[in-house]
Amino acid sequence: TQIGGRRNLIINGAMQVAQRGTSSTSNNYQTVDRFACSFSGTDEAPTQSQHTLTSSDTGPYGEGFRKSFHIQNGNQTSGAGSNDVIAFSTRLEAQDIANSGWNYTDPNSFVTLQFWVKSSVAQNFYIRLFTQDGTQKNYPMETGTLTANTWKKVIKTIPGHADLQFDNDTNRGLDVDFSVFRGTDQTASGVTLDQWANLDSTAKIPDMTSTFYTTNDATFMVTGIQLEVGSQATAFEHRSFGEELALCQRYFYRHGDLSGTRNYALMGVGMI
Repeated sequence: TQIGGRRNLIINGAMQVAQRGTSSTSNNYQTVDRFACSFSGTDEAPTQSQHTLTSSDTGPYGEGFRKSFHIQNGNQTSGAGSNDVIAFSTRLEAQDIANSGWNYTDPNSFVTLQFWVKSSVAQNFYIRLFTQDGTQKNYPMETGTLTANTWKKVIKTIPGHADLQFDNDTNRGLDVDFSVFRGTDQTASGVTLDQWANLDSTAKIPDMTSTFYTTNDATFMVTGIQLEVGSQATAFEHRSFGEELALCQRYFYRHGDLSGTRNYALMGVGMI
């Protein structure tokens, strides 16, 4: 049953707003607002873009989604290296988690993450939450094996933990990270899924298969990302374009036309 009031802690989870542009082969924030693509060690840079969905996108289109965040792999001719990475993430302010209503130090209190995902390659991918305040904590999860070119809705329920800390300030508090590929410098076979642990930069997620990474022009798409307080996933909180744009403009405001823009970052680099 849908619960009233604002529920989604993610800004631009429907990928509607792309102030900077709609396609880029550069790192960091370049296209869809609030989502940063990070890559390193690649032979050819991946392309990040805002992608338009159609009625053939069975699943998310029927739930009212018209845009997705899209990554197209480059041609990684030297194969999967130990330090190679393609990932993207969104950052939530600490105060938004601290004041969300989640009793995050109680293991019987939960937040629920949901999203639609599609890959042109059939394989398993990993997502993780990780915290910034106090002792940094990491919570890795998996999509389960995706069927090639088929949308899948993933729902994960995450408990609180006694060691979680979110300061009541505007700094980074909680990151939601999607690993399209991570080499073995950042993965380990012993990583336990669906469990909080201290963040270890050499063991962020379990070891990944390299199928996607070694497939030229493979594609990965996500939309409908919602993080809400509670142990059940409710209907996605669709917000108007104007509402979503205003939320995005807290962090980045593009002023001017496309031929001569002035870009204003409204907060520190850590959050934009």
